[in-house]
Amino acid sequence: MHLLATTSGVIDGAPEAADLNQSPADIIVLSAADSELASLARAADALGETDLRLANLLHLQHNMSVDLYVGKTLTRAKLIVLRLLGGAGYWRYGLEQVEAHARANGIALCVLPGDANADPDLASHSTLSPLHCERLRQYLVAGGTENAQAFLAYCRHITNSGAAPRPAQPFATSGIYRSTFDPQRPHAALIFYRSVVEGALTAPIDAMIDALGARGIGCTALFVASLKDKASVATIESALKGAAPGIILNATSFAASSGGVDPLAQYDCPVLQMIFAGTSQGQWQANIQGLGPRDLAMNVVLPELDGRIHSRAVSFKADTVWHERTECRIVTYKPVPDRIDFVADLAANWVRLRRKPPSQRNIAIVLANYPGKQGRIANGVGYDTPASTIAILDALKDDGYALTEFPSSGNDLISHLSSSRRSMALAIAEYQTLFAQLPKSVRTQIISRWGEPGGDPSFHGGALHLPVVLFGNIAVAIQPARGYNIDPKATYHDPALVPPHGYVAFYLWLRHVFKADAVVHNGKHGNLEWLPGKATSLSAECFPEAIFGPTPQLYPFIVNDPGEGTQAKRRTSAVIIDHLTPPLTRAETYGPLKDLEALVDEYYLASGLDRRRVAALARNIIDLTKAHCLDIDAGFTGDVSAD
Repeated sequence: MHLLATTSGVIDGAPEAADLNQSPADIIVLSAADSELASLARAADALGETDLRLANLLHLQHNMSVDLYVGKTLTRAKLIVLRLLGGAGYWRYGLEQVEAHARANGIALCVLPGDANADPDLASHSTLSPLHCERLRQYLVAGGTENAQAFLAYCRHITNSGAAPRPAQPFATSGIYRSTFDPQRPHAALIFYRSVVEGALTAPIDAMIDALGARGIGCTALFVASLKDKASVATIESALKGAAPGIILNATSFAASSGGVDPLAQYDCPVLQMIFAGTSQGQWQANIQGLGPRDLAMNVVLPELDGRIHSRAVSFKADTVWHERTECRIVTYKPVPDRIDFVADLAANWVRLRRKPPSQRNIAIVLANYPGKQGRIANGVGYDTPASTIAILDALKDDGYALTEFPSSGNDLISHLSSSRRSMALAIAEYQTLFAQLPKSVRTQIISRWGEPGGDPSFHGGALHLPVVLFGNIAVAIQPARGYNIDPKATYHDPALVPPHGYVAFYLWLRHVFKADAVVHNGKHGNLEWLPGKATSLSAECFPEAIFGPTPQLYPFIVNDPGEGTQAKRRTSAVIIDHLTPPLTRAETYGPLKDLEALVDEYYLASGLDRRRVAALARNIIDLTKAHCLDIDAGFTGDVSAD
């Protein structure tokens, strides 16, 4: 069997046998919470505690790892504190071995739940008195620096019979971590978990506050126990009273509205979901899915139920400190600068969109060109996309957007868009300047697949010509195809096909020349969200991000299947405006057909039970059939009699 040295506090997939190789100590604390271990490590430094070992339970998932730890590190332990989140079943073998070792060697064992609620089942495994166990539990539940130090002091009190420290002191479950609020600037709220403050894992929070400030946005950063915790919700409301945010960045997990009301909905502003990933940056970079199952469930799927706008993973778990005193790797959140910048840019663009007067906003409406049997442009399921686009243009005009004259019908709009004489153009020199700003890997793949831009079918007369028409400050366009000289239907959703220069030029023009404040992808799903790259929490090298950038996006989309719209939400931060198909029900028969069905049923029963009625029923059936020309529909010929 391979035996691994531990390098990370996070394990995805099946457990491996690992040897923590910690030397024995008087006091042993085992927990699966990185923030708790970080807090206790700092407390040990403050107290000068040297006879303490901290370990992450995620490193002891394999039975052999448990056996090694019991045999090496617990040999002279006087007190073992075990924090289990999820009950005894979470670490069944480990609990059994540690308890057996403690009872056999007269070691004080305190088994505590990983959350704030007492657990009698776990308590039954303890050898330490209930009074001492409860005191230790209260220190850890209260949290904070002072309580962490008191926890270690009480552990020393148990092992040495020294003076007991003061009882646990309340540490706020929620509060303001940092504020750069300025009434003269746009305002953002940043919501994250209290455990981030407890474990001093605030580097990504500070980085985001600074990034927003660099973009002219003030920020109120608030830590909470949960968005379902009433005290935390009251803290948010108090802190933001009179300073309603223009955007909210949420770093809490799960769904706040399940079984209740989302407390962030009252601010009527976009809420970006940013993620502190539970994996390392290397794991994320190597994973085409982007995030592992745990992060996907807690930080993507469930927050979507609250209507969060998925942004990016802005930090990853990293073994940044080897804590010599406790022989434990302290895992922390490591911010990734370019991911911080992307989310800050996305937030700034939403704020700018909200603050701009409608007459100054540049909006692009992009119609999909989904391959169909007739190759219809702007095809939509249960949705007349061209007519809808006209309705949107009418609504924009009524709301004060700067529009020039536009077609009055959907058919006229499609004819207008199909005219090459009305297309926009991007000069080749300008395109090459913008193209050079894309990541090198993206440029290399495009040129490798499609050659230089001069060979693109959209190139002629020194420019790349784009299927866009302008109606004042509103651009309406047909989304370009994924490529040329290919099967469009087979390649529309091809996750490996990189787009050609004409496609890239289209979106670079929208972003940098037209300077779109928002893009509306209207109708059946397009192809932007299917370009090569990660499935979620994209990197700068993923094609949807490289081409579309941090652009606010609205997406009218039929949602009649759980998967519909998912790619656009998770890959391009789209806000889905869904329309549902009517619920299906049995149509049944009606009118003459219903009467005929009743007569046929009655005829069938009479043929077996009462033959005297058969002839009369047959005449009724034939008369009804002829009266409504059903005999012709059924292909009857000649005279039909009841005999």
